[in-house]
Amino acid sequence: MRFITTATVLGLATLPALGGVEDTPLRLDFNPLGTYSTFLFDEGGCEIVQFDAATQRLYVVNGGEERIDVLDTSAAGDLTFAFSIDISAYGAGIQSIGISNGVLGAAISAPVDTDPGVAAFFDLDGNPIGSVQTGVLPDMIGCSPDGRYWVTADEGQPNDAYDIDPVGGVTVIEFTKKGPSARVITFETVDPAVVEGPIVLSGPNADFAADLEPEYVACSSDSTRAFVSRQEANCVATPDLATGEWLLVKGIGFKDHSLPGNELDASNKDDSINIRNWPIFGIHMPDTVARFTIDGMDYIATANEGDGRDYDGYSNEERVKDVTLDPTAFPDFETLQENENLGRIKIDASQGDIDGDGDYDALYSFGARSMSILDADGNLIADTGSVMEEVIATLLPDQFNSTNDENDSFDNRSDDKGPEPEGITVGMIGGRTVAFVGLERIGGIMAFDVSDPTNPVYAGYVNTRDFAGDPQDFTAGDMGPEGLDFIAASDSPTGRPMIAVGFEISGTARLIEVTEACEGDLNGDGQVNSADLGLILGFWGACVDPVCATDINGDGVTDKADLSLILANWGSCANEG
Repeated sequence: MRFITTATVLGLATLPALGGVEDTPLRLDFNPLGTYSTFLFDEGGCEIVQFDAATQRLYVVNGGEERIDVLDTSAAGDLTFAFSIDISAYGAGIQSIGISNGVLGAAISAPVDTDPGVAAFFDLDGNPIGSVQTGVLPDMIGCSPDGRYWVTADEGQPNDAYDIDPVGGVTVIEFTKKGPSARVITFETVDPAVVEGPIVLSGPNADFAADLEPEYVACSSDSTRAFVSRQEANCVATPDLATGEWLLVKGIGFKDHSLPGNELDASNKDDSINIRNWPIFGIHMPDTVARFTIDGMDYIATANEGDGRDYDGYSNEERVKDVTLDPTAFPDFETLQENENLGRIKIDASQGDIDGDGDYDALYSFGARSMSILDADGNLIADTGSVMEEVIATLLPDQFNSTNDENDSFDNRSDDKGPEPEGITVGMIGGRTVAFVGLERIGGIMAFDVSDPTNPVYAGYVNTRDFAGDPQDFTAGDMGPEGLDFIAASDSPTGRPMIAVGFEISGTARLIEVTEACEGDLNGDGQVNSADLGLILGFWGACVDPVCATDINGDGVTDKADLSLILANWGSCANEG
């Protein structure tokens, strides 16, 4: 199988070089190791993954068989099935897992999705410890850093008819001598004074408590608060874990795709890659969020997937070609609404009629095709712009914006949400803080150096999908990354940093080592050799782009200094990460 692994994309216009941390941009090497398959295609066979350092086991949500699969790891990075944990006694569907201090927590939905769910707890051998009732549809479970609080994100999704729409919230769980004890905190208790807009209320009744559907939870470094993503409502909320009080509900805002750096490909009917500016806003709508800490300050990295409300009884999804555009706001509306332009892209039909006259004065699409950084107060301080689609266009032009359940699907997802960043995890590599983002559709993991939270910088991409294989014959590698977990070198079975990834569509889990690329190894093959020398000579002169692959010393020019570094490091790399 041929893996796509790269530290730097030649000729890519990326974000500016990192300032204030290191002069030389971080470049990463990826080494795909062991894989495990459930042989369940497009059934959620491998979704959320959690690694436990004490047992050296990987715990995997197997949604296809409604169980937790437990995998042993080896010093070579292999994955071997050990045993499974049956959750059928607690509910109908396992949504998420978390591990803390030898306890495994599982978020489990009820047989009827609009009923309260369950958080069940086990020791790491699968023996039950206890369980509690949560809010409706606990979609994620996590634990505070000090191990005191477990928190579930209770999504409270409506039924398909959209005539039952439960309120969302979180459940905060503490262990006492009698076992786990839970408090369900819903959005009905939010004080309007702590709400800062714009909040996207896109349900048919625009109900605040029902429309704020929690997706993911990350706890603060001091274990006092949680940061909760509300995907469809495009906001984050912060509860106090001790008191249950909502401290903040804050809208993330919108991404202006008409601005330089925010380009996107909007059509799947133009037979080409066409990443450019368009008069449309992206609604960030983050799925997974991950907290990281720099200089004692907490930040939140968000994977801006996007999600509509598309049910049998109600849908807020429309294509631009099917709505009426205001001729003053869009004087070229006839051209814009052609399929090869903006006509195919899906928008949130509940947003954009600013003056209430029945036509659209602004357009809002689902997701931002990016990773964003928020501060602890929910303020948007950085976004990766168009980098994700630019990288894919450069590395995988024949598979650009492919979908995740079939090959030969070039440009299939451009009219929807592009690569769809979904999962995210953060860890330390070589003294730098790195965010790893799973791209749900085309697949692969994209890395960004977030050591300066105001200025994330592309650091590498790996894709373990085989675009020549047959997905249903399980020869197409890993498809549809869902959950990611970073494993530090001190905890890793191989002694090197790695990420564990669960792939929902292919039903596979994989370990991937991540190390700093050795200086001079420009193509990431583990050698400084004639291939790297050829790249230096081929890109000799001033760099066109802010981050230039062949500018090893970061002085803006590919010249004799870089050539000297190639010659000085000639031979095999010995980077341990």
